[in-house]
Amino acid sequence: MSLACQIHSTNETGKPWLVFLHGLLGSGEDWQPVLPYCQQWPCMTIDLPGHGDSVSQITPNFEDTCVQLRETLQQQGIERYWLIGYSLGSRIAMYFASQGGNSGLQGVIIEGGHPGLTEEAEREARLNHDSLWAERFRAFPLGDTLEQWYQQPVFADLTAQQRQTLVALRGRNSGKAIASMLMATSLSKQPFLWPILQKTALPLVWLCGEHDNKFQQLAQHFALPLRSIANAGHNAHRANPAGFASQLISFISSPR
Repeated sequence: MSLACQIHSTNETGKPWLVFLHGLLGSGEDWQPVLPYCQQWPCMTIDLPGHGDSVSQITPNFEDTCVQLRETLQQQGIERYWLIGYSLGSRIAMYFASQGGNSGLQGVIIEGGHPGLTEEAEREARLNHDSLWAERFRAFPLGDTLEQWYQQPVFADLTAQQRQTLVALRGRNSGKAIASMLMATSLSKQPFLWPILQKTALPLVWLCGEHDNKFQQLAQHFALPLRSIANAGHNAHRANPAGFASQLISFISSPR
């Protein structure tokens, strides 16, 4: 089953498409600030399962999510494309790229994306962490859960006003749908993808806000191909869309 999507420009130039995948609690609309800077490229945004106009669609795991993504690309006649993902969207993009058989995929742009856990103890701890959050999303008013969600250390760069804005924006979601997607694509269930991705020889880059300490350290630890976004934390494309787009276009336009 294909996912809800929006086409933002036609492919009159013959360039590969830019296909954008949002993070948990988001939707394709999250990429609107970036799109004006990408007008020379055909662009499509996708609502992942349980989000936006795909809220009624469910998925049991990464594999099924990738099948839905592939069917969406085929339905839209998109044969050559880059995947650009944020957080959850970047992990889905990495998993998709690691599976092979995607001849039209030109490369992957990863924003705030975790390549995967390497230790079983880390996986168990993450599964417990995500299970607790999933239960909160199912059992409690969404606004209350979101207030807690945006207090997590990864969002430490947000001001109080920015947190309130996100709580109001993300309050449009279905708590049960978010819980389902969170468990289906938990980091605890994701393989360590970086060695697999290296073998594909696909162009890859990690875009990371300069103030996103966790993912800056992660990139350094695994020697990931990193480009920093100035004046931004974890959600770099929201904090600095012009800077994000500049790094994105620079990377995909680089000779290879």
